Amino acid sequence: MLKKSEGLLLFSIGAVCLLVSAIHPYDWLTWWLEVLPALLGVAVLIATYRRFPLTPLVYRLILLHALILILGAHYSYARVPLGFWMQDWFGFARNHYDRIGHFAQGFIPAILVREVLLRLTPLRRSGWLFFLVVCVCLAMSAFYEFTEWWAALAGGEAADAFLGTQGDQWDTQWDMFLAMTGAILSQLLLGGVHDRALARLEAGNRAGQ
Repeated sequence: MLKKSEGLLLFSIGAVCLLVSAIHPYDWLTWWLEVLPALLGVAVLIATYRRFPLTPLVYRLILLHALILILGAHYSYARVPLGFWMQDWFGFARNHYDRIGHFAQGFIPAILVREVLLRLTPLRRSGWLFFLVVCVCLAMSAFYEFTEWWAALAGGEAADAFLGTQGDQWDTQWDMFLAMTGAILSQLLLGGVHDRALARLEAGNRAGQ
């Protein structure tokens, strides 16, 4: 189980970074649209911490995801300096920071979804679990693309920075593909680490009973 001291540290890092990102952001509408998922996620984590604590691994990954969102919110994804550095280093035709964000959109939620399915459903570690985690992450990515579409329809040019296609007609397909790739790689790379974290959590829960 996550130690209280580490929980406070993770929360403090996220809160400080959020406040810094709110200092003269590129566009306030974009800032709110980008940080809203992180704010909602933190609210859910706080509300469920005592009733359904997650493994420390998941909390750490969620902070990493929040930091990616917060950085993109401050600059807008098409203007994040890291993306411009990558553009110079690798000769990309555009700022690819949004690709990092959408890869993370699959890589990080995959472990959270995996944990929820293993703890709350009859599913066990198998090919079906792997497949369903990827499906859930892909569905979440598709829903996010819907929200971008709706925001563009509602906000018009004001939502262009949130949409962030940068003239790429295949941007939506790339976003979902990267989320799917992230979900696959996450389970391949972190599945064993996550299993050990779950075992420690279960052992701690038994000891506390």
